[in-house]
Amino acid sequence: MYKPLKKEIVSVLVDNQANVLTRVVSMFGRRGFNIDSLTVSATNDPTLSRITIVFNATERSMQQIITQTEKLEVVKSICLLNRENALYRELLLIKVNNTDAQRTGIKEIVDVYRGKIVDLSRGSMIIELTGTPEKLDGFLDMMSTYDIVEVCRTGLTGIESSPDYR
Repeated sequence: MYKPLKKEIVSVLVDNQANVLTRVVSMFGRRGFNIDSLTVSATNDPTLSRITIVFNATERSMQQIITQTEKLEVVKSICLLNRENALYRELLLIKVNNTDAQRTGIKEIVDVYRGKIVDLSRGSMIIELTGTPEKLDGFLDMMSTYDIVEVCRTGLTGIESSPDYR
């Protein structure tokens, strides 16, 4: 019987030391999970880092990978993030070739999406945008009529929201 895959997002608090990322990610790889997005950063505590992992899983396999990851001695906590209990953001940098005539149209799109033009030359511009993955996808769709030279996305990062926010 086919079990549908669902996009899962986990936030893993780990020791901030060498090879921790390799150990956590290899746990996913050994169990056949393909990681769609991965972000890592230090926290307000210099001894800890946060790893945000986006992957597809069935309900059962997701519970198994969380249980296995919790067993690693470098893992302090692991939390499943979902739309009800978390806020997500991603950063996009996009380089677009343009003419003088196109700049106004591009700037209007950037303003609507609350982005910033962070670099401008005679023939191109680099735009910075943060937001949900859906917002970034919408922006890229709007920009698809222009000559996109390069796109860089950081991957998703998330944090549990406070109960007051929900």
